[in-house]
Amino acid sequence: MADTELKLIKIGNRIAERRKQLGLTQEALAEKGDMTPQFVSYAEAGKRAMRPENLLKISSALEVSADYLLTGEIIDKDLLILSDKLRSLSPSQLKIIENIIDECMKLLPNP
Repeated sequence: MADTELKLIKIGNRIAERRKQLGLTQEALAEKGDMTPQFVSYAEAGKRAMRPENLLKISSALEVSADYLLTGEIIDKDLLILSDKLRSLSPSQLKIIENIIDECMKLLPNP
């Protein structure tokens, strides 16, 4: 398998994984991102490369950076998206999220 094909498959896997995390069907993602369901299906299968404008549409619909979809790396923009979500929470909701993060950190191995 060519390196380019492997990269497209990895991008497709990240798209599908994130879509499922958000509880979206391919059709719902297509509607949210102003795309066709066929485009979403092809993107998830890694069947073809995306034009930059389509990559931006899908990353916006999935609420992640295009960098994350391309490389799997979390960048500052991804953290800003998360930060914006946290800002919308009440103080008591924020405390619950903080406690959840603290408990999750205890389960992870030390770096």
